[in-house]
Amino acid sequence: MAKMRIYLTFPPEQIKEPVIYLLGRDFSLVTNIRRADVTSTHGWVMLEIEGKEDDLERGVAWLKAKGLKVDPIEKDAIAP
Repeated sequence: MAKMRIYLTFPPEQIKEPVIYLLGRDFSLVTNIRRADVTSTHGWVMLEIEGKEDDLERGVAWLKAKGLKVDPIEKDAIAP
């Protein structure tokens, strides 16, 4: 199993959508929210995702296609 840490920035129209739930369900990924700040006008999430490498890649591509900004997080950016 591969693991990835990403920083998601949500556009206003995606804030109320269950994006992280769908990511886990539709791509067979384990999601772990490490930090987040979500309001009615903006949102960001530091997220760990774990699964098969190809599922991770497909999941990240799906997030980008939905309009989320996806940035990698360096390993020391989130304390265990």
